[in-house]
Amino acid sequence: MSGLFRKKNVEQMLSQGNNITKSLGAMDLMLLGIGATIGTGVLVLTGLVAARDAGPAVIFSFMIAAFVCGLAALCYAEISSAIPVSGSVYTYSYATIGEFVAHLMGWTLLSVYVLTTSAVASGWTGYVSNFLAGFGIDLPQELLLIPSQGGLVNLPAMILVIFITLLLSLGTKESKKVNNIMVAIKLGVILLFIGVGVFYVKPVNWTPFMPFGFEGVMAGAAAVFFAFLGFDALATSAEEVKNPQRDLPIGIISSLVICTLIYVVVCLVMTGMVSYTELNVPEAMAYVLHAVGQDAVAGVIAAGAIIGIMAVVFAYIYATTRVFYSMSRDGLLPKMFAKMNKKEAPTAALWLTGIVSAFISGFIDLKELANLANIGALLTFAMVSITVIILRKSHPNMKRGFKVPFVPVLPIISVASIIFLMMNLPLQTWILFSIWMVLGVIVYFAYSKRHSNLQNQSSNNKE
Repeated sequence: MSGLFRKKNVEQMLSQGNNITKSLGAMDLMLLGIGATIGTGVLVLTGLVAARDAGPAVIFSFMIAAFVCGLAALCYAEISSAIPVSGSVYTYSYATIGEFVAHLMGWTLLSVYVLTTSAVASGWTGYVSNFLAGFGIDLPQELLLIPSQGGLVNLPAMILVIFITLLLSLGTKESKKVNNIMVAIKLGVILLFIGVGVFYVKPVNWTPFMPFGFEGVMAGAAAVFFAFLGFDALATSAEEVKNPQRDLPIGIISSLVICTLIYVVVCLVMTGMVSYTELNVPEAMAYVLHAVGQDAVAGVIAAGAIIGIMAVVFAYIYATTRVFYSMSRDGLLPKMFAKMNKKEAPTAALWLTGIVSAFISGFIDLKELANLANIGALLTFAMVSITVIILRKSHPNMKRGFKVPFVPVLPIISVASIIFLMMNLPLQTWILFSIWMVLGVIVYFAYSKRHSNLQNQSSNNKE
């Protein structure tokens, strides 16, 4: 049992990541965070959650989710600046709690990132078909809808994932430039939507404001938590950051603040333009503009959303490969996932991520994907808050670029808030997530425990 809780030496971890080129600055991180965060949440989920869960009070759903994420973001800012090593919560758990928990956190992160990639890609299809329809090009419904919706496959989503995988195989430095351009276009599109849509807001559409009651608002908060996962992707890029102690806290906190403001304003405008009952569509921003006769602007929004959502897929495939890289470097997954090509891209991890994500996006329902990603993300956020408390005790004098105030009170409030949101997720989500975690336990005892670098070091020392 003692092997389950063996920890990695923090000092050794900090000297581990010197073989990767450091090419990311604070602005790159902020744009990566915004790119990962502003996507499906604002372009797809806003309408779906307003229609199904919260009505116009969806702004409260976003505010509650943002508050919980804000507490977690402070914890991320501290621990990522203290341990700037790839792997996010997997790495932090390995340094503070032990190998078994770290493995399960890494296993959870892989599911969160892959499911988020797939959910984002499946939402992208609505904007593509809407955009092409404006030019009189109607794609066959069989190639736009998953089998449970009466189609054959969501083909555009699959093509998108494979394209982004190809882009990332060119390396971080090259693909970073493309990502920054995509994020700039996406922000321009959102500002255009707000600037035009605000003139069509009718306060009567905000009544009833809370049609599904407080319970609906909380269900909405649990659902839209998915929209705030972007800053976690920043922590996985830590080894490629030029000045992690300074740049990671700036990137994480600033991207969360900017994204929260955008979500609230977009939701107010969107639910003010049409009744929330009409918003049960994946391309809600374009839909409401069509509804008020702004077809040309809707076309621009759809075009911008097509590019903007690509940035989200980019960020999550990138983050997935970094978790693969970290776990395989430690021996918990096969070593091939840590091998880099000439452009410093982990080829095997990239293509496994791309192929699995493409398959899921082509055949599985968006709402199911979002809820499964949510429960995994909530668990990892809670674990980050716990690791901050532990690291403060075990390494009180460690250099930190940012410190969470009121430790341990604030991290404890963070964990309690996260558990409360998790309780609002459907039973089916809990069952599916439990199955995934059981698989993780099987993988650990069947492979990871025996191949762990720490296990091998321990065996060598005994000899």
